[in-house]
Amino acid sequence: MQTDIESPTPSSSRRLSKAERRRQLLDTALLIVREEGADRLTLGHLAVRAGVSKPVVYDHFGTRSDLLIELYKWIDTERVNAFRDAMTGTERPLEETALVLASAYIQCAADNTDEFFAVGAALAGSNEKAVVFQELLDNCVQMFTRVLKPHTELPVTELERRCTGLVGAGEALAGASMRGRHGKDEVTQAFAALIRGAVQDAD
Repeated sequence: MQTDIESPTPSSSRRLSKAERRRQLLDTALLIVREEGADRLTLGHLAVRAGVSKPVVYDHFGTRSDLLIELYKWIDTERVNAFRDAMTGTERPLEETALVLASAYIQCAADNTDEFFAVGAALAGSNEKAVVFQELLDNCVQMFTRVLKPHTELPVTELERRCTGLVGAGEALAGASMRGRHGKDEVTQAFAALIRGAVQDAD
């Protein structure tokens, strides 16, 4: 889902906890990708930009591939969580919920210009990428389930199954849009219709 992730702020002089240091390193890694491109994201360069020694970076990410995978997962998790919280924080009719959910998903899946795409491209050919990508799809299923639960009387297990199908449909529609087969507005409307249909049928 398309949200803005805040740029990193300078760390204080106090000693950071392991979790805080990891967050600082991921923040800095994201900034490197934004400003210099994913090719410049190496463990050594990250250490320089973060103002720490190389052993500190290696303590958190053993290899460049580990760093890219963790950043890939973190970017997606941050924006999915932000979108989910925004959607569940206010009451909306199903029509609006379906359209906003469809629009955000298609926009995110079809965007080949942001940091998520850049990091994913840097992972191309990695054996771990397929596993990580499936994990991210599973996270999207859970997000769809939580956002749509107030709009249906379906049992949660059945809703999860339908949301799994919806996420697969969203990926296919986004791919069709990227290939120029259908316009983005067309696939968004089609996806919104699928979302409405999936939760309205309680039989």
